Amino acid sequence: MIRDDYSALFAFIAVAQEGSFTRAAARLRVSQPALSYTVRDLEAKLGARLLQRSTRGVTLTEAGQRLLERVAPEFAEIDAEIQALSELRDEPTGTIRITAIDYAIRSVLWPKLAAFLPRYPDIKVELNNEYQSVDIVARGYDAGVRFGQELAQDMISVRIGPDIRNTVVCSAAWLAGRKAPKTPDDLTGHPCINLRTSTYEGLYEWEFVKGKRTVNARVDGSVTFNNAYDILEAAKAGFGFAYLPQDMVRPYLDDGRLVSVLEEWCPVWPGLHLYYPNRRYPSRAMTLLVEALRYRDEN
Repeated sequence: MIRDDYSALFAFIAVAQEGSFTRAAARLRVSQPALSYTVRDLEAKLGARLLQRSTRGVTLTEAGQRLLERVAPEFAEIDAEIQALSELRDEPTGTIRITAIDYAIRSVLWPKLAAFLPRYPDIKVELNNEYQSVDIVARGYDAGVRFGQELAQDMISVRIGPDIRNTVVCSAAWLAGRKAPKTPDDLTGHPCINLRTSTYEGLYEWEFVKGKRTVNARVDGSVTFNNAYDILEAAKAGFGFAYLPQDMVRPYLDDGRLVSVLEEWCPVWPGLHLYYPNRRYPSRAMTLLVEALRYRDEN
């Protein structure tokens, strides 16, 4: 391939990762028509269609998926090496893209970043709320956040938060006069607020543990959301039971607006962990960010 085609590959990776020419053009700071021309020219030179275009956006063809999986990690490595060289300057610099659920962003990432970023004005952080497990390298992310530390061998995992207990809650006013559930099976007789997430291929099943017994409960109700904070608002408004992290609902339990049930069934989960590729020379910006996010048990 001629040298100019490397910029075309970079353009293709951006479109594939964003799933949109519009978003990719904004990311690369080029016009959408110019970006579209670049990708079409690359397809013509390769003799293969890489992207399937539709009114809903773009998806990868088989050839496009194969190319993305092959070249995206290589470009990420090149970018990391160039970033490492830029660390020779006095101030750390760079943009770090992180994918995480809204709960992780609000409860852990943003409180720590709000203190970290003012100290390093040349470091930029992009936080993307997603309820799905993604290939962070293929999608162009520098890091992701999930519960626990079970990851692929080529990833580094760093704990950034304490263990988390989930709890089932509802509005105190709504529960008044109703019979509280005693076991997870009793939830089938009550309205519940569901979470939809592509990671679990549909509606999330509430997880319960008591002794050696484990129950994954399928619940039903009149409303479903794809983020935890809307679920919290619906619970406060009296739309039924919700399954949420205990620290998120603690203020409302303390003031009596919410009550918890099935406490002896609610499990404790391993805390949130930041994960990122195991690269030989991480950027100074990434190293500083990891240390700022690292969980330190003060007890």
